[in-house]
This record gives sequence, structure tokens and C-alpha cells, in this order.
Amino acid sequence: MTDRDKNAEILVLRHQIAVLERRLAGKRMRFTAADRALLAALLHRLPLVALRRMRLLVRPDTVLRWHRDLVAGQHAARSKPNRPGRPPTVRSIRTLVLRLVRENPGRGYRRVHGELLVLGVKLAASTVGEILKDAGVDPAPERSTTTWAGFLRSQAKVLLACDFLETVTLTGARMYVLAVIEHHTRRDQRHLLHALREFETFYNQHRPHQSIANARPLKPLPPPITEPDQIAHLNIRRRQRLGGILNEYEHAA
Repeated sequence: MTDRDKNAEILVLRHQIAVLERRLAGKRMRFTAADRALLAALLHRLPLVALRRMRLLVRPDTVLRWHRDLVAGQHAARSKPNRPGRPPTVRSIRTLVLRLVRENPGRGYRRVHGELLVLGVKLAASTVGEILKDAGVDPAPERSTTTWAGFLRSQAKVLLACDFLETVTLTGARMYVLAVIEHHTRRDQRHLLHALREFETFYNQHRPHQSIANARPLKPLPPPITEPDQIAHLNIRRRQRLGGILNEYEHAA
């Protein structure tokens, strides 16, 4: 088309718009989503001064707003995750949680969460509970002290508490607790002292304590693991104390 033909077409289009405006008589013109996308794509690159000179059924600012909404919608569509909600827990972490429960019967989700902190795996305690529920495991089983391990733990805690007492009282308390343990287990005193030392080491240097923000009394917690590849390929080794009564976990070298 020649410039003369283009100018004639532009004049005809402008006149048609004027006729349409007279018929609308001040009523609002409604555009579909496709109309808005087309007008925004054609007009958004023009300067605002040029847009204001044109005869449009809407204000130039409205056209620019349509374009901003169009770009924002495209960005939101690209950023939308494939699955709604939070991303699922890494498979290696789920496997580790179920392993800790399987190798330590009776542990609740709080104890498992503490063991994960010792390994540098950052995970919410509630997430640990959800993993156990999904696997059909009670996240908070009732504690029992009828076993040798439970009884040893209860008596060892008494000995640890006695460390804050006077020497005379401490000696009497230790003798009393050892006598009670020996009566219930029929073990020699040397073996019992060894068992209590093992539990004391485990209690102070490995097990996190909820009362002190999941920290350990004599050994700080490691920093959380941030490498995705390391999280996806966890290689955890178990160290057994007292024949498997106590279990400590660490990363394999």
C-alpha cells in the first residue's frame, strides 16, 4: 500500500471509531481477553505521547496496564510448580527416618528429629511425624521402662543428677542405684559401671536434649547440610553401644 492508501485507511478507521463512540453514548466498551492481548502487544512499544494522539476506545494508560498484566500472567504461568503445595521430602531422608525407627523401636518423632540434627539433616519435627504416619508408624509411641535398656536409662539419669550433690550424698546415691540395678539384672558391679559410663557418654555427647533447644551438653551440633547432592545420597553408619541397646549414627567416611 502507498502512503496515500494508508492515510485513507487510518482516516476511515478513526471515523468508524467516532461513530461507535456516538452509539455507545458514554457507555463502557468491554474487551475480551484476546482483544486486550492483541491491543497490548501492538501498542505497548509506542511512546505514551504517540498513544495519546491516537483515537482509542480506551485510555493509553489502560493499554499499558493490559500489557503489564499480560507479562505478569506469562511469568506466573512459567513459575507455577508442576505439583501444588510444598515439595516432597527427599527420598533419602524418608528412608533414613524409617531406618532410625526400625533400628530403634519405641522412638518417637521427636527423638528421630534430634538424631537427624546430629547428622546435619535439617527437617521440621512435624515433617518427621508426617513421614511416620504415611508409613503406618505411630509417631509418638508410649514410653516403657520394662526393658533392660529403659531401666538402665532411668537409673543412669539418677546418677547423672547425683553429680550435683555433695560427696557423701553422692556416694550413698551411687551405691543405692547400683544396688537396685544389680538386684534387677543380676550383673556384676564392674559390668554395671561400664554400662553406666557408656550411657553417660551417649547422653552427654551424642543425644540432643529437647530442654536445651536440641543441643548436646558437651558437643555442639554440626551445621546443616546444604549440598543437594549430599542430601540425595546419604551414607549413614551405625555405631552400637552396649550390644545394640544404644545406637549412634554418623556419616560414613
